[in-house]
Amino acid sequence: MEAYRFDFEESAKLSKEPAWLRDLRREAMGTFERLDFPTMKDEDWHFTNVAPIAEKMFALPRKGGQVSEDLIARFAFGSEWNTIVFVNGRLERIDEQSKNIRGTTITTVHEEIAKDSELLKRHLSKLASPESAAFTALNTAFAVDGAVIRVAPDAVVEKPIHLLFISDENAENTAIQTRNLIFAERHSQCTIIESYVSVGGENYFANAVTEVFVGEGARIGHYKLQTESRSAFHVGTIQVEQARDSRYESFSFATGAKLSRTNVYTTLAGDAAEAILNGLYMVDGSQHVDHQTRIEHVAPNCPSHELYKGILDGNSHGVFNGKVYVHPEAQKTDGKQSNNNLLLSDGARVDTKPQLEIFADDVKCTHGATVGRLDETALFYMRSRGIGPSQAKRLLTYAFAADVLEKIELEPLKEALEAQVLDKFTS
Repeated sequence: MEAYRFDFEESAKLSKEPAWLRDLRREAMGTFERLDFPTMKDEDWHFTNVAPIAEKMFALPRKGGQVSEDLIARFAFGSEWNTIVFVNGRLERIDEQSKNIRGTTITTVHEEIAKDSELLKRHLSKLASPESAAFTALNTAFAVDGAVIRVAPDAVVEKPIHLLFISDENAENTAIQTRNLIFAERHSQCTIIESYVSVGGENYFANAVTEVFVGEGARIGHYKLQTESRSAFHVGTIQVEQARDSRYESFSFATGAKLSRTNVYTTLAGDAAEAILNGLYMVDGSQHVDHQTRIEHVAPNCPSHELYKGILDGNSHGVFNGKVYVHPEAQKTDGKQSNNNLLLSDGARVDTKPQLEIFADDVKCTHGATVGRLDETALFYMRSRGIGPSQAKRLLTYAFAADVLEKIELEPLKEALEAQVLDKFTS
């Protein structure tokens, strides 16, 4: 805690930021010190111990090295998407086509700060406030860069926008704080991919916050891919607000980090808004992966559907905590939530807690969770057809994962993730 305060004060001395932002950062730092790192006594963190993050000394991020086209291509999923690359939390490059997307403006938090942007002043921390969580407060105090994407009314962005966050060898023992803001205005459509990867970085802490404003009738597909170093720590928060008739579809894919936590929170604030939250996490060894989701039904006639699946091997630990909260005014809510987990070893374990809090009487809401092992009957059947026990286990595991991957609408990404899963369990 003292180290963060020292870094904050040193940064503040050199700051040339607008007064409103300096005030926001100082308030956020004070909030972080008051809230402190969460402990397992906190209900939202009951199964996740962040002491390894709290007890480690992380420095401010250092400038990353240059990245080559070949390196970027490794994470492009074989597609020529609009690509914005950040290295150790700082912008490295925006490709030319991303600068000229019709009806879309892409800048960075650093640029918006430099010009004292009214957009940033009005919206930064409006959805993900420092008071909401200690890690969000910490991010607000320190984040100096990230993507700012604004899709104009009625604009349709044909190619996905890929935000690629790379941690290289210069990230060692640093805390990388990234902040993104996404605006999909009235009746616009876009697809956003956030990829968090390691290229040489091993021991670091990535703390990312993304605020998403979905306007009336807008459509967003939002994919978060977390494949950090197996020695790193990752905390990612996505906070969404949806206007009437909007559709927000999220998919979280997590296989990296020593300890990771992904929060996906959306508020259905307008009539007939729709939210779809899906995810797949696959860990082994001593990895710990935690997902928390919250769908808040404020307006009536809103459907929400959620499916998260986990595959755990070795001595890994998975956590899922999902909440659907229905306000009294949110009549005609249709909410479905499911979490299914597959344990491949005796040492793997899962804690799952799907929740419904309903204060309206005309709703259809269901939730459920399963934790189990591979079906012995199916294994026996496959072995009776000449398939060896190891191959049978791998194929059934792949089939378990493929069920949720089929829900990905972006075909190149779906094929790439299916290939990753198939390689992992059938190689």
